[in-house]
Amino acid sequence: MVLPYTLQNTSSLEMARARRGMLLQCDPSIRALIVQIDAQHNDIILEELDDTHLLVDPSKVEFIKHELNRLLSKNIYNPMEEEEEQ
Repeated sequence: MVLPYTLQNTSSLEMARARRGMLLQCDPSIRALIVQIDAQHNDIILEELDDTHLLVDPSKVEFIKHELNRLLSKNIYNPMEEEEEQ
């Protein structure tokens, strides 16, 4: 349960700050790639929720997609490339 405030000490209450974010659900391997992208370009991940969920900056979603496609295309085996080299 998320409360609308946090306790700073026993005598005062302070309102929590709200941040806009987009919830991403992905498998752990894709999550690891997104964490790697965030390590290179800070301020993408707002919160790591669990092994399959991340809260990310909504303005960075297209960048994340582009970087994931770039990283994944490096790891694709294409037998046609081998034939062209011969």
